[in-house]
Amino acid sequence: MSNKLRNMTAIYLLHKSKILLLYRQGGKVVNNVWVASAGGHFEKNELNDPKRCVIRELEEELGLAEKDLTNFKMRYVALRRINDEIRQNYYFFAEVLDEEKCKLTSNEGTLKWFDISEINALEMPYTAKYVIEHYLNIGVNKSQLYCGVADGKQVTFIELPEY
Repeated sequence: MSNKLRNMTAIYLLHKSKILLLYRQGGKVVNNVWVASAGGHFEKNELNDPKRCVIRELEEELGLAEKDLTNFKMRYVALRRINDEIRQNYYFFAEVLDEEKCKLTSNEGTLKWFDISEINALEMPYTAKYVIEHYLNIGVNKSQLYCGVADGKQVTFIELPEY
């Protein structure tokens, strides 16, 4: 058994009661589904720093910097085994500070601000769907980091305490 690792980040941007999603088109791993507003694969110099990766992706894909955000935090790490690889997804959440910064475009697909109540009905990648569901039901009211493991039927989350 030769399992390779695929490390990826994603960031969900919030503003008031809305969340920004990207309809990803032309992607190598995910395509024609709603995903986080920015994210992607780690570069070699980022392998031990998911925050560095997601900030780079945020700047490349949306033209936003960390200073444009508040409550910027990694909230979920999800693991899934597929196609002889272990996918490690690091999910961040943040709020956009300035209304003017909410007028965004992306060369990765179509961006759209959704009311939070609308997103459960959207087609999303497997672990992302469970992350959003957990975040809306539990995570939004807490500040913990969660770890999720996909088993083919669901993604099970536990708090990942520091000790």
